[in-house]
Amino acid sequence: MTSEPKLRHPEKAHKADNPSPRKPKWIRVKAPTSKAFGETRRLMREKNLHTVCEEAACPNIGECWSLRHATVMILGSICTRACAFCNVATGKPGPVDPLEPENTGVAARELGLKHMVITSVDRDDLADGGAGQFALSIAKVHEYSPHTTVEVLTPDFRGKDGALAEVIQARPDVFNHNLETVPDLYRDVRPGADFQRSLDLLKGAKELDPLVFTKSGIMVGLGETNTQVLDVMDAMREADVDFLTIGQYLQPTPKHAGVDRFVTPDEFEEFASKAKDKGFLHVASTPMTRSSYHADADFAALKAARAAKLKG
Repeated sequence: MTSEPKLRHPEKAHKADNPSPRKPKWIRVKAPTSKAFGETRRLMREKNLHTVCEEAACPNIGECWSLRHATVMILGSICTRACAFCNVATGKPGPVDPLEPENTGVAARELGLKHMVITSVDRDDLADGGAGQFALSIAKVHEYSPHTTVEVLTPDFRGKDGALAEVIQARPDVFNHNLETVPDLYRDVRPGADFQRSLDLLKGAKELDPLVFTKSGIMVGLGETNTQVLDVMDAMREADVDFLTIGQYLQPTPKHAGVDRFVTPDEFEEFASKAKDKGFLHVASTPMTRSSYHADADFAALKAARAAKLKG
């Protein structure tokens, strides 16, 4: 009989004790109460699928699941890294579920999704970093729900040879990889990651498929300066990133990285304005913005922006 893997939940993995400050009035979410929310949760359980909505304690889960928008998190629910902002459990993952790709495709069909987001934990224990499971999952969505467009939000695969190419060859419509924060905060906030490696991943995706939309996001309120945020925008544009998301960091537990400040809605609008001036095709910048939040509408906006650019 095999023993259960030992987990380090983030509240135990991070030693700092950072009581979260009181949230301002513009940080408000609705409690999940709709029938569609319950049906979405039921389907995820029936198909043995994990979602980043639940595992990362996303504040938008009530709204998104009420619209049947769930972000599937493949490769299990245990991450090999312990980022200071993330609520996903850390430890030694179990084997990859061979039925996960098919169940992901079936979920896309049964939810009637126009656009599906697939993400994952970090799997540094796997030879390909989990790229093969991403490719299979994309293929199964195409098979079971051919009218569903697919967005992937991937880890950096540790820069493993061939990993990115395997994902891109499966033809996702959007390739997303989050930079998460500014370079100066990586050591404390995103250990195990490398800013330049992440940039190279985004740039490489566009080089492998010039037609794929590339996307990346950061959180603010971790201690960065506005100048550093603008510098990250410039770095993204140099990597030919099409779509930028910026949202407020919200501390999952007192043992996670502390909230340095709550950025005002006016500042988010200013970030959006500057990002558009820098040439991003689309920008989502609000306190409650998350990578997969309103992803279907954002994809439609991306396509429209590219068409307008080509026409102009």
